[in-house]
Amino acid sequence: MAMILNEEQTMLKDSAKDFCATNAPIAQLRKLRDEENPDGFDRGTWGSMVELGWAAIPWSEDHGGLAFGYKGLGVVTEESGRTLTASPLYASVWVGGTLINLGGSDEQKAELLPQLAAGELLLALALEESHKHDPYGIQTTASAKEDGYVLDGNKTFVLDGHVADKLIVAARTSGEVGSRVGISLFLVDREANGVSVTRTIMADSRNAANVKLDAVKVGNDALLGTADTAADTLDQALDIARIGLSAEMLGGIQECFERTVEYLKERKQFGVAIGSFQALKHRAADMFCEIELSKSCVLEALTALDEQRDRDEVAKLASLAKAKVGETYNLVSREGIQMHGGIGMTDEFDIGFFIKRAAVAEQTFGDVNFHRNRYGELEGY
Repeated sequence: MAMILNEEQTMLKDSAKDFCATNAPIAQLRKLRDEENPDGFDRGTWGSMVELGWAAIPWSEDHGGLAFGYKGLGVVTEESGRTLTASPLYASVWVGGTLINLGGSDEQKAELLPQLAAGELLLALALEESHKHDPYGIQTTASAKEDGYVLDGNKTFVLDGHVADKLIVAARTSGEVGSRVGISLFLVDREANGVSVTRTIMADSRNAANVKLDAVKVGNDALLGTADTAADTLDQALDIARIGLSAEMLGGIQECFERTVEYLKERKQFGVAIGSFQALKHRAADMFCEIELSKSCVLEALTALDEQRDRDEVAKLASLAKAKVGETYNLVSREGIQMHGGIGMTDEFDIGFFIKRAAVAEQTFGDVNFHRNRYGELEGY
């Protein structure tokens, strides 16, 4: 498969760009934040996204999907990143849906994926338990009982946790903390007895929550996959989620850069546009080169998913994309603030939203240092 977009993917990208610019501009995110919207996203806008088929893009037709591939979902997500669109697309489709698609039984997939594709179900992964990404550092326990399991523990930074209908909880059924062995995944209703969800207000206005599980009882049918072996599913799903987040971040990078270049053309000092100053030209050229490299990393990673390449290669590409795009987003958002000058630091100017999103997105599912180290380990160093 060529590492370019085909005609259908290009058309989808263009339509997604028009939709996000018209229906979900940054002004909407600002309004949701300022009005302290309890959902953190506009349900009408999400409904329109579902009608366009975005929640159904990667799933098979047997499960109510469009079977359009992750590259198709990637271009949609990239455009949503341009406007920092607040929606359940990432947490429910890229993360939750992928876990069900990879680890769920035939019955679970047949029941849940059509609901997800139709916008009738929102999902959230309850994984993290500390201030940094540690997918195997699971202390939450799931004790086996005759008719199911009892879950106890605490989760942090659960994306869309307070609006999800179901939580996918990573818990330890055996093994030591830090071990890949002994991790299991469970489907838990957010409203179940013993589940306490507290919304957290993030700097970038992305939905997140803390979740407490206090003697939460679930049946055997809540187990996603088989007990003790969820690490393999989790690894694969997290890599897909990292690639999806990289696509979203890429959209934000491009929008931030384009806004900055436009400002350099408009802002005048000493009677000329500041974009004519050689030092600023050089800085803009450096950003352009880094963005082009980031585009290649993301597109190659999305292509690898659709070609169903070897898992080790996908893992390397996921870490490469996440590290490179995270580094570039930090560069471009900070340069954007500096080149806008004092006005860039004010809340009334949209450029500041991108530096906040860059900071939070980099930490999600592993920062630059995490993925550099992981890439080295995958290469045998």
